[in-house]
Amino acid sequence: MSIRRFSSRTHRLDASFLLQHLAGARSYKRIAGYFTSSLFEVAGEALEGIPEVKIVCNVDIHPDDLKVAQLRESKMLGRWNERALEAEALLHRDRYRRLDAFLQQHGQAVRVAPDDICGFVHGKAGVITLADGRRLGFIGSMNETRSGWQRHYEILWEDESPEGVAWIEEEFDFLWNAAKPLPQAVIREVHRRGYRREVVFDEIDEDENLAPAALIESPLYREGQQLQPWQQGFLTECLRHHRLYGVVRLLLADEVGLGKTLSLATAALTLCLLSDRENGPRRPVVIFAPATLTEQWQTEMLDKLGIPAARWDTVRKVWLDADERAISPAGREQIARCPLRIGIVSTGLMMRDSLEKQHLLGLRFGVVILDEAHKARTRQGFGRDAGTPNELLAFMREVAARADHVLLGTATPIQTDPRDLWDLLGILHQGRGHFVLGHDLAAWHRPDEVLEILAGRQEVLDPGHAWELLRSPLPRVESTSEPRARKLFSAIRQDLGLTNGEWQTNRPLTDLAEETREILEEELERRIAGATLFQRENPLVRHVVLRKRQQLEDANLLTRVGVEIHPDRSKVAEPRIFDVLFEGKALRTSEDFREAYSQARAFGKALAKRGKGSGFMKNMLEQRICSSIQAGLATARRLLQGEAVHEERDEFEADLAVETQEEREVLERLIDRLQRLDADPKMEAVIHFLDKERWLELGVIIFSQYYDTAKWLADELAVRYPDEAIGLYAGAGRSRLYQRGDSVAVERKTLKRMVAEHQIRIMVATDAACEGLNLQTLGTLINVDLPWNPTRLEQRIGRIKRFGQRRETVDMLNLVFEQTVDEKIYERLSERMRNRYDLFGSLPDTIKDEWIEDIESLGEKLDEYINAQKKATGFDLRYTGTMMPPEKDWREFTEVLSRRDLATLMSAAWG
Repeated sequence: MSIRRFSSRTHRLDASFLLQHLAGARSYKRIAGYFTSSLFEVAGEALEGIPEVKIVCNVDIHPDDLKVAQLRESKMLGRWNERALEAEALLHRDRYRRLDAFLQQHGQAVRVAPDDICGFVHGKAGVITLADGRRLGFIGSMNETRSGWQRHYEILWEDESPEGVAWIEEEFDFLWNAAKPLPQAVIREVHRRGYRREVVFDEIDEDENLAPAALIESPLYREGQQLQPWQQGFLTECLRHHRLYGVVRLLLADEVGLGKTLSLATAALTLCLLSDRENGPRRPVVIFAPATLTEQWQTEMLDKLGIPAARWDTVRKVWLDADERAISPAGREQIARCPLRIGIVSTGLMMRDSLEKQHLLGLRFGVVILDEAHKARTRQGFGRDAGTPNELLAFMREVAARADHVLLGTATPIQTDPRDLWDLLGILHQGRGHFVLGHDLAAWHRPDEVLEILAGRQEVLDPGHAWELLRSPLPRVESTSEPRARKLFSAIRQDLGLTNGEWQTNRPLTDLAEETREILEEELERRIAGATLFQRENPLVRHVVLRKRQQLEDANLLTRVGVEIHPDRSKVAEPRIFDVLFEGKALRTSEDFREAYSQARAFGKALAKRGKGSGFMKNMLEQRICSSIQAGLATARRLLQGEAVHEERDEFEADLAVETQEEREVLERLIDRLQRLDADPKMEAVIHFLDKERWLELGVIIFSQYYDTAKWLADELAVRYPDEAIGLYAGAGRSRLYQRGDSVAVERKTLKRMVAEHQIRIMVATDAACEGLNLQTLGTLINVDLPWNPTRLEQRIGRIKRFGQRRETVDMLNLVFEQTVDEKIYERLSERMRNRYDLFGSLPDTIKDEWIEDIESLGEKLDEYINAQKKATGFDLRYTGTMMPPEKDWREFTEVLSRRDLATLMSAAWG
């Protein structure tokens, strides 16, 4: 029972110790350091015949993340994929196959130990139960790798003493019991790498394989994340439409927070690749989005999908890359010469007359995407223009007529009236999309004739009426998955001798066989879940994809996370201090602030005197003061110094400069009042919740719609909490990291990684962080200002209300100043938030200016909107299938399109 000592200087450790003892062994228990692809590379064959194999590995994952199975998977994959995957998989293919074979047989043999238990596992040891039943312990410095056993200088002690073996086993058992199983996703990735094959574009023969081949090694997947099942389901629906109609015309109306951007972007990429594979013309792809979202689109496409896109700068008249660098000459005509395959353009530019619009209308597009599509609509009211298309709707109709594929996205396709939906269907119907609503005289063009039918309040029992609704557009057989409806559509086409590609007929009902007419009559009487034939089978459900958060939560596809809304006196730990700060739901203010706010309103009135064109800017200064005293002061000073202030909103962007003496005098009075203020109540409230309510311990994301406010907050908090690493997540080139009295410019991805690794507990962000940023390690959210856009609030809370959130209920604080328009808006919204937070998903995305003017009618307007939404039903039956995971998990795809080939395909300039 002596101790034997080995050195790699004098012995081959694998041959003289490991393989010798493993031959015929009964058990192998090992504390092995990091889990790597070379695990078992040396002893793989010997281990395969051992009945009991248990190996504890180290993994650099925060203990909170290790508790959640999905997060554990994504974190481990993210760690694994930090190296250059292409070379790694090629050079070590045999190693991956050997490891894959072992894991398929002994998948539960490996566990990963959390950092809070062991930190970095430097101690390496093991116990082998030999063929004769003797137990042998060993301690050494080598990892369970080829290099550890064969190449490095290593030392090893072998100990047969019962007390030595027992001591090692005690250490092993502690780590093994504290560890978690190796995630299935990691086992699957081992297999994928072992059989990974890089293919050229032409080798991908199945349409369904294009997207996974292009995206399986995109940043999204390399970080251990993935497209959600319903996002993949939308792509499946696009491919189905492509097969049915040759072009895709779809409106994606998923509720807020379900990732429409990634769904639409993946579909656009796939349609591009389809066209390229079929040797079709390499036409441009254009994405129209509100000015406030164009940068988010560009960032998410690059950061998540690895797809470069250019963004049109409406002020400088150049195309920009994701780092804000100009990548084209300047000039309005350059908008038609995008240097990349995908160009992103602000819809604000399309809302007014411009030369850029005319240049775009001279192109033919392969794919057109319109985000926040409900902005394209018929003008409301009773004026001369009422009932006519607004500028964006008129433009989109023309663009759609010049495009192959048209994809629209909005969480609120119906603003106040179900008829709003027909504005969007009318866009899809243009050009090659005439099959959407049928010929010009078809009833589907006129909502008044079909709305009652679609809502189920009017039954269609007369076959003659039914035939008029069916024959244009005549459904394809494959347009529905319901067997009896397919039988009806097939019988109609057989009777009339129509190919599946023909979408209408002028033939009378009497030309159908008697048997077919009987099938039609049966279908008219049949209900599925209470829905009639024309509720289930109509142009709307064929071309509008709608999935709801509640459905996804019920199907366990989306984590159900509650939201506690603050300020709420009944929920605070320090009511006395709370009462000093708050009056009800609003922050108390001083006389100087109230007078400054009055001057901001006076500035708006002064602007209004300029006449037409100034109205949309009149609330600008008022909103900035409502954001923070600093934002109001900085904006007023810039204006008074003669600078133009650029304002971006969902429907427009413009520059504002002072023109009149009255405007200057109002600004001077405003600045004088704001300069008298020693502190901002919003900062005091933020610090109160961080300290007294202990939100700092939970981690917090603080949102503002203005960079001035966000920068001020980050600067002040860095002084208050010098030892904290504080992130400022903003537009390109403006993100920063603060600590100990200093700050540095950093990339957004650095901040994202630091939050994910629990190195940042305070993140301040502009709305550039609303999309594509996962902050589930943070448990609270503060809205320093409230955009007049309820869906933006839902997007903000969606940053922490997501899978991997360790809290069952997160906290959200909304800050508004008393006696301001923000307080009045928040009061009305709060009334509708009290019972169910997700109500925001059913509110209009923008509070209209005319609603603000008559604040008392705001509640009535919101109720009117909500009631209209409740009546707009009928998609649940059809799209349940598009929520479920595809048959083959994309993460299992072994055929990969190289990132270089993909970059080449997506770098083709508009020509």
